[in-house]
Amino acid sequence: MVLIYKKEWDQSIDGIIYNRLFMKIAGIDLGEKPLFLAPMEDVTDPSFRWLCKRFGADMVYTEFISSDGLIRDAAKSVAKLNISDEERPVGIQIYGHLIEPMVEAALVAESAKPDVIDINFGCPVKKIANRGAGSGMMRDVPLMVEMTRRIVEAVKIPVTVKTRLGWDDENKNIEDIAERLQDVGIAALTIHGRTRAQLYKGVADWTLIGAVKNNPRITIPIIGNGDISSPVGAAEAFERWGVDGVMVGRATYGRPWIFREIRHYLNTGELLPQPSVKERVDIAKCHLLKSVEVKGEKVGVLEMRRHLSNYFKGLPDFKATRLKLVTENDISELLSILDTVAERWGDFDTSAITPPPLSSDI
Repeated sequence: MVLIYKKEWDQSIDGIIYNRLFMKIAGIDLGEKPLFLAPMEDVTDPSFRWLCKRFGADMVYTEFISSDGLIRDAAKSVAKLNISDEERPVGIQIYGHLIEPMVEAALVAESAKPDVIDINFGCPVKKIANRGAGSGMMRDVPLMVEMTRRIVEAVKIPVTVKTRLGWDDENKNIEDIAERLQDVGIAALTIHGRTRAQLYKGVADWTLIGAVKNNPRITIPIIGNGDISSPVGAAEAFERWGVDGVMVGRATYGRPWIFREIRHYLNTGELLPQPSVKERVDIAKCHLLKSVEVKGEKVGVLEMRRHLSNYFKGLPDFKATRLKLVTENDISELLSILDTVAERWGDFDTSAITPPPLSSDI
């Protein structure tokens, strides 16, 4: 599958006609300079994906799902297949280190009717990578390529891949990997600008992402990922490195509105102020209610704990209230606590307060 662009003619206010390029992955129209929500374990569940879509994410991905868990019908893995039409286009991401289970898992995932199947060749977590899955697959490129080929042949929907620059500084082989994965039929490639050895430490290196994008042999869309935490950074990724799309990961945690910020900046060149406390309360309520709708009150409230307090990072004298947000089990009480946040801190200036990205230690 090759990179397809839909051409549209757009007339600016100065009368000049511009040729605009809208990106597509296979038959999925993603518009101009699309923004992607990265798959993140314990973060990108249905309610968070839904919220990010409301704020302008053009495509979202599930949490990564173990191939072993899927083929054994493990409840936790199967639950991650829960997607809705509100999220589309949406990708289901799978990982594993053996070809046959991965092919079988891809077929199970396909039955959930996602728009794409995404293969995780990038997770650096020790317990995954050391088994040869995730970024561990970068130590056996022939196996990575053969696994991808088999999955592409097995399913009827587009297959994409997310990976890294290489295993370590001595083995940054992403340019070769990109060509070989394209040759076996992937529809798009997302590259995180670090090696497996770096984990999430140091600074993402976008030079090799740009090199892959500008390789004349590469015709599939290249999506860049790594340290995108501001509208300016996203714009630079498009302008300096020429990527087809930008994927935002840890910076969305506690800040799903970052997609709105980025899109506004790409369209106008202006930076939006951060949401007020009252708007953050409304966002937190919306997220909480969606989580409960999807998972039921007990689980929905429990799994919101990791999100709730992050909406209010930077507020003064918030420690006691934060403790209540992450310990209360009753949804009515939580909504009441959020109302109290709006009343007590409603006049506090949050225009410059941005929640920090998800810790690299998580």
